[in-house]
Amino acid sequence: MRVALAGGGTAGHIEPALSLADALRRIDPDTQIVCLGTERGLETRLVPMRGYDLGLIPAVPLPRKLTPKLLQVPGKLANAISAAGDRLDEIQADVLVGFGGYVATPGYLAARRRRLPIVVHEANPLPGLANRLGARLTPHVFTGHPHTEIRNGRYVGIPLRRQISTLDRLAMGDKARAHFGLRSDLPTLLIFGGSQGAQAVNEAAFQAQPAFTAAGVQVLHVVGPKNAEEPEDRTVDGVPYVAVPYVDRMDIAYAAADMAMCRSGAMTCAELTAVGLPGCFVPLPIGNGEQRLNAEPVVEAGGGLIVDNAELSAQWIAEHLIPVLTDTDRVVAMSEAAASMGRRDADMELAREVMAIARGERQSEMPAVPDSDDEDGAYLDDGKDAR
Repeated sequence: MRVALAGGGTAGHIEPALSLADALRRIDPDTQIVCLGTERGLETRLVPMRGYDLGLIPAVPLPRKLTPKLLQVPGKLANAISAAGDRLDEIQADVLVGFGGYVATPGYLAARRRRLPIVVHEANPLPGLANRLGARLTPHVFTGHPHTEIRNGRYVGIPLRRQISTLDRLAMGDKARAHFGLRSDLPTLLIFGGSQGAQAVNEAAFQAQPAFTAAGVQVLHVVGPKNAEEPEDRTVDGVPYVAVPYVDRMDIAYAAADMAMCRSGAMTCAELTAVGLPGCFVPLPIGNGEQRLNAEPVVEAGGGLIVDNAELSAQWIAEHLIPVLTDTDRVVAMSEAAASMGRRDADMELAREVMAIARGERQSEMPAVPDSDDEDGAYLDDGKDAR
């Protein structure tokens, strides 16, 4: 079987695609896979690092305002569609699976021209423009959020790395804490803000260190590589506070923690619930509010807290977060609630569906060409990072 994956630009698009690729190979090691991407996205590093072929196509970002650059879009898009078609022809693809972003639309349109089955996966509760178009070209649409409203959508969850989806936090906890130089007898907070860190989260956490120390709460703080070059041990009075630029193995970081304070991208929420780790979510205060929508079902189920970016402060942490962390029974209850919202098998479920669609075992009646409405032009970068 030959599968093309289109999900470039950000980790939130790329990681689910690579997790699906891994699942397809587990089912059939002979599956041939190519990942469509551009020279400007993280896929140039992540895809080869995971052992998959990268088929490059031109990037076609869509200007968000009426500018002369809009006149360049049709020609650039035509070139991108042609390049995507060449990549599909090279491997004689049986199916295209898109995850959104500026790579997906040329892939969808090239596959449509070749009458290839198209599969769409939308991770966010608010669908991106590219996937809204893709959903008009296929009945095979899957979502990572239970409340996503998109044509033909069916909830399966977000494909996750096996290191995450198979993690036993409790069994690994002591070793994980020792790995980071943490104590085994103190409540532990993991703080991170995405691949580059989050300034508001970092500042509030550092300012709250005296409160953490006084309460006996130890901290593993991933500050982001742009904010530090080397790990820093900020331990005071025997209560560890370990700041590191980045963590290669987030599964170990999750295993070390009793709770996380973090942004609420789709991937982050999916990973925390999969491993049963409660979150104190600080939604990114930009976009259409999708990060808050990601976190709300988890919080409503009892698996976390939520605080607006503008309200996060050392005082808020001392008054609202630390009392939770020092209440063992509440942390246990929140862990169970978070786990009840998690999906550990989305990678395999989506892989089985993709294989069935590629083999023609699912109805693939091609819808009519989209009408001329606002979604006709939705063929470029949706600008959203599901991470």
